[in-house]
Amino acid sequence: MKTFRLVLSFASLFCAIASAQTSPAPKSVKAAKFGKLWDAKGKVWNNAIVIIEDDKIKSVTTKPSDIPAGAQVIDLSKFTGLPGLIDVHTHLTQYTDETPGKPMLKQLVDNPPAVEVFLARKGALRTLEAGVTTVRDLGADQYEDIAMRDLINRGEMIGPRMFVSGYGLTVTSTPFKPGFNPPQGGIADGVPEVLRVVRQQVAAGADVIKMYASTGTDDDTTQFETYSYDEIKAAVDAAHQFGKKIAIHSYGPDGARDAVRAGTDSLEHATDMDDATIQEMARRGTFYVPTIDHNRYYLDNWQKIGYADGFQAKTKAFIERNLETARKAHKAGVKFAMGSDAIYTMFGQNTRELGWFVKAGMTPEEALRTATTNAAELLGKSKELGAVAPGYYADLVAVEGDPLADINVAIDHVRWVMKAGAVVVDKTKSGE
Repeated sequence: MKTFRLVLSFASLFCAIASAQTSPAPKSVKAAKFGKLWDAKGKVWNNAIVIIEDDKIKSVTTKPSDIPAGAQVIDLSKFTGLPGLIDVHTHLTQYTDETPGKPMLKQLVDNPPAVEVFLARKGALRTLEAGVTTVRDLGADQYEDIAMRDLINRGEMIGPRMFVSGYGLTVTSTPFKPGFNPPQGGIADGVPEVLRVVRQQVAAGADVIKMYASTGTDDDTTQFETYSYDEIKAAVDAAHQFGKKIAIHSYGPDGARDAVRAGTDSLEHATDMDDATIQEMARRGTFYVPTIDHNRYYLDNWQKIGYADGFQAKTKAFIERNLETARKAHKAGVKFAMGSDAIYTMFGQNTRELGWFVKAGMTPEEALRTATTNAAELLGKSKELGAVAPGYYADLVAVEGDPLADINVAIDHVRWVMKAGAVVVDKTKSGE
């Protein structure tokens, strides 16, 4: 009898342990209360309450009675709520400190990949502080971006959600050197090589493909097309074959024209586009990511970066033409997505691009859509990101003021940020 009871006790204990192991963990429930909320779905809520379960939004309501018992209440009633913002053109792994006496360009060359990924955590935090909870990172060395994305996804690093491209495709641009020279990542000359390098990025785990179809970067504002239409078309078709979107860099109109004709998903920079190309973008639904503000950053920081003096006049002229091209594209109905092209110490200034969009003729709400619903559509995540609605990730931003009246509120007055249900920035207390 004792043996039977002992066996029964062990059986009961085993069942209890098994039940505990198979039972779902209790959900983390939060309720964020905003004085106003722009949900990016066409509505501005007064006295909104966002109910969050784990990493997703459960509901949006105005009734305090809808708050579940035991929920953690976060009082943001002094602030306006927005969806977490999206920056579709960054280079997070190219972060540098302002080390005295050492130009930032040289730091990038000297730092090994492990050091760059470690330093990048600082830029990632500054990006979150700007209200940016998701980025599309377009080009990194030695797959540092894939490592960083995976570290963030595993919770080993705090930063925005990353969609990454690995190496961007680029033509040979260095002279032949005798002896053994390890191949540089991303180099592709001719259609067969373009196909190989696209496949290589897919195999490495890239989320999106990047292609450099013209000269122009840093203090260089030249616009020479570097790939033929056939090469560009091969990259676009190969990316789409693997279910990936492609972003094509072109500072000038020629590469932009061929990229649009080839079917690129987004066009980066693209100054001086002709009317026919702009109309084709509107017809196809090609996203325009003009990255106007990054050249302002280069002008403000050229000595710290390590540029040679003398580039300023050309860059200032390029900014004006970039803005005018954006103005024409907006009038023509082209879809925009916000991209900062943040690099070096520009992280945290990601959303200054929105100010340029307003200068180009957008309303503040239209500008905000470039960093929410439009950006989410470009990422292929329209049902998960870029809005405050049931089923979406709980990415939320609280700003002080009314960003629909003044876009600078969204740029300069972010006070609190939540990413996937976790508070990652809190400057709501006085003095912060």
